[in-house]
Amino acid sequence: MLDDPAAALTILVLAIFVGFEVISKVPPLLHTPLMSGSNAISGVTIVGAILAAGAEDRTVSTLLGFVACVFAMINVVGGFLVTDRMLGMFRRPRRPDDQPGGER
Repeated sequence: MLDDPAAALTILVLAIFVGFEVISKVPPLLHTPLMSGSNAISGVTIVGAILAAGAEDRTVSTLLGFVACVFAMINVVGGFLVTDRMLGMFRRPRRPDDQPGGER
């Protein structure tokens, strides 16, 4: 791991810049598949967070693993909600006579 805080901060800043540049170049048509892909990655993050939380008997690793699991779950649920809403924009509106129990 990185023992130098300056190197860790440099990697974090570079990752932020690269992530921003990559996401800003994505056309709107590809946002839904991108969200689905990020949900899959967050699912892997949840598995890693659960393993980190239960791997050792230390309080710090358990706490950090738990926090990582909570944030990853928020990301997954939010991603699925946004993806569902985006896909809802492409659905045809229902006609009144298509409603169950409606008059025909």
